[in-house]
Amino acid sequence: MSGPAPYTLTEPREATSAVVFSSPHSGRIYPEDLIARARLDRRALRASEDAFVDRLFASAPDWGAPLIAATMPRAYVDLNRGPEELDPAVVRDVQATGLNPRVAAGLGVIPRIVAEGRPIYRGKIALEEARARIAAWHTPYHQKLEALMTEAAGRFGHALLLDCHSMPTDALRAAPRVRGGRAEIVLGDRFGASAARPFMLEAAAAFEGAGFAVAMNAPFAGGHITQRYGRPAQGWHAIQIEIDRGLYLDQERVEPGPGFDAFHATLARVIPLLAGMGRAPRALAAE
Repeated sequence: MSGPAPYTLTEPREATSAVVFSSPHSGRIYPEDLIARARLDRRALRASEDAFVDRLFASAPDWGAPLIAATMPRAYVDLNRGPEELDPAVVRDVQATGLNPRVAAGLGVIPRIVAEGRPIYRGKIALEEARARIAAWHTPYHQKLEALMTEAAGRFGHALLLDCHSMPTDALRAAPRVRGGRAEIVLGDRFGASAARPFMLEAAAAFEGAGFAVAMNAPFAGGHITQRYGRPAQGWHAIQIEIDRGLYLDQERVEPGPGFDAFHATLARVIPLLAGMGRAPRALAAE
């Protein structure tokens, strides 16, 4: 296969945890065909990228859990959307089918906009091109993620996906106040539909123990990935992790900010606790 692989996978020397870490929006290889056809420059396109989230969670394999990360950027193809979530406003020959708020907002599997509603393309792209992107980048990522979850569940009796993201600081205006202040971490389990409650409480305790203010399910409860892989009745659990970019990123320049090293060091103390959530077999009721 020529060109970049659709994902990077870092596996532990020994699998000792049922946790799988995923970073679907940290891809930063911007194809020339996207740059040539975009209204926006590369920096503006990166506004939708969960920049460096894969680096922040890079130590997960040291604690017995695999880490899969996208290579292509979200502005090109969004792995946290279903392959059927095609936007007729950006893909030719697509028929609108019912109300899908994500597609209507321009955030389908082939996004129409980046942050602040800025349109990506000068015109529409062909349906064949959209399908080719999905086949080349979206499908292989999900095939591997499904395989990792199946392997973990087979080995440990359950699997827990931690889907790792970052959020613009401005998005936290809609978050509930936490101890009188603004949330820094938002955990999403689709209001209990994608993970058993003990996992959410343990994940929250891990972040809170490191000094972070944690909110649950607001303003982000989880997307396609948590919906697809969160099947508590079958022993598959999925939690979305959203991190305030202001903690580690220069959001204007999309570069590591002055707090990057300190934040990375603090998160490095949380990761083994998260991986530890999958170390022992559990009997968890679906909630």
